[in-house]
Amino acid sequence: MIKKILFIIPLFFIAACHKNVSSEVVVYNNDFETGDLSNITTGVIGQFNNSAVLGQYNNGGFILKLNNLPKHDLITVSFDLYIHDSWDGNKTAPDGPDIWEMLINGSPLINTSFSNSDCSPGNFCSPQSYPADYPSNYNNPKTGAYRTDLPGACHLITSPHGTTMYKIVKTFKNSDKTMVLQCLDKLIQTNTDSPKCDESWSVDNINVKAITL
Repeated sequence: MIKKILFIIPLFFIAACHKNVSSEVVVYNNDFETGDLSNITTGVIGQFNNSAVLGQYNNGGFILKLNNLPKHDLITVSFDLYIHDSWDGNKTAPDGPDIWEMLINGSPLINTSFSNSDCSPGNFCSPQSYPADYPSNYNNPKTGAYRTDLPGACHLITSPHGTTMYKIVKTFKNSDKTMVLQCLDKLIQTNTDSPKCDESWSVDNINVKAITL
């Protein structure tokens, strides 16, 4: 089967190739504080750091489907991604690898791993792939993070560095009337009786813009 290849192009590069962006229309924006799960399949509202979030998920995820989009050439999707507790990055079984994926219309934009390992002196630091794709093995835990000073959600709830926050922003060519965003994980924890407490993730502040050139 031939799969459609999505072209991921930073917005600043696209803007450099075109004199002007004709319009940017926010077609979806949700901070989940009202509990609104419209257009979302397998949506779960949780609480983290005194804020409503979509999650937490473990060996699961959600699908956001937007229909009847206005005429556009590009779409920008952005959100906050929280990696909770003891993700092991590129470790092998029984601890990992711990994979997270983002797909648009069934095609992967992100297929990576995250590690929340403590890199203090004397500790082994399990590497992660992000911001590269898995199985890249060259990045230290929490590389590319926006915040590393958040408590864990369960297993590391007493740790002031138990959750890592990443700002995810992707701009890609798209002119379809429908867009399907899917986020999911492939977490491996055969060494615990409480997988969701050991490792989970959530998102917040999802924003989708339709851009016309």
